[in-house]
Amino acid sequence: MNILITDDEPLARQRLRRLLEDQSSEHQLFEANTGIEAVKICDNNRIDLAFLDIRMPQMDGLEAAHHLTQMKVPPAVVFVTAYDDYALDAFSVNAIDYLLKPIKRDKLEQAINKATQLNPLQLNKVTEHSPERPQRNHISARLRGEIQLIPIHEIYFFQADQKYVCVKHKEGEALIEEPLKQLEQELSDGFVRIHRNALVNKRYITGLTKDNAGHLFMTIKHYDEPLEVSRRHASHIRKLIKSL
Repeated sequence: MNILITDDEPLARQRLRRLLEDQSSEHQLFEANTGIEAVKICDNNRIDLAFLDIRMPQMDGLEAAHHLTQMKVPPAVVFVTAYDDYALDAFSVNAIDYLLKPIKRDKLEQAINKATQLNPLQLNKVTEHSPERPQRNHISARLRGEIQLIPIHEIYFFQADQKYVCVKHKEGEALIEEPLKQLEQELSDGFVRIHRNALVNKRYITGLTKDNAGHLFMTIKHYDEPLEVSRRHASHIRKLIKSL
């Protein structure tokens, strides 16, 4: 079995590695110290089971798991955590496997035997009930068959394009299948809807213009073409511009 150990604490990785090696000499073990590394390793290798620490810098275990669910053949996932019992209720209710630190041999064996692939609905429910309500720092897209992690702070805007959403960002563009409405709900602190088909990063808004027909458009830093603002959103957008 190919197993990935993900934890930003080297001692925690070493302990889990020893436990897994004691359990079976046939495991092929991989290690990552951030969620970003975990996603890349899983994308480049056939990983059967991923142990993900929840609290990590750059990308935590919940976000890493979200990106893994986008893979064609995602690994089974077991979360490793020091959360208290109250916070773990969401994991139990949604049938998601987890291990409490320090990990015990019998619990590890049980987790391996019952670990299953996560589905996005399970993960969303756990995230909703998390005491910290974590927000993703990256959007994942596929580019030439590989997962591309796009930092959210580098995204200029999202624009619906038939059944896909186009992500315009610092390094170019990418297509994703996440609904614009869902992105709006999750990213409402930093992004604003300006049209039924467009969600814009507030940090890149530079102003408003009108064409000869009186249609309102938004200008965006680092992007040449202004985006149309619908009448429905015009009043709110004008107020937002004044406050920026």
